[in-house]
Amino acid sequence: MVNTTAENAAGSTLEHLLTVEAQASSLVNEAQKEADRLIHENEERNRTAYEERIKIEIKKHEAQLEQEKEKIKEQYSEALDRCRLELSGVESDVKKFCALLNEYIEQEG
Repeated sequence: MVNTTAENAAGSTLEHLLTVEAQASSLVNEAQKEADRLIHENEERNRTAYEERIKIEIKKHEAQLEQEKEKIKEQYSEALDRCRLELSGVESDVKKFCALLNEYIEQEG
C-alpha cells in the first residue's frame, strides 16, 4: 500500500505539473497574441503618421516648385521683352545681310 500512495502522490504531482505547464503555455500564447496585436497597431499608427508627413512635404515642395516656375516665367518674359526692345531699335537690311553672306561663302569656297 505504500507503493500505491507514493504512486498516487507522484501521479498527482505529475498531473499538477502538466496542468501548470498547460496554463503557462496558454499564458505565453495569449501574451504572444497581445504582443502581435500591439505591434500591428503600432505599425499602422506609424505608417499613417509617415504617410501624413510625406503628404505635407510633397505639398510644401509642390508649392515651392510652383513659386520657382512663376519666378522663371517672369524672368523669361522680362528677358524676352528686353531682347525685343533692343531688336526693335536695330534696322534690318536684308540686302546688305545677303551680300555679306554671299561674300563670306565666296571666300570660303
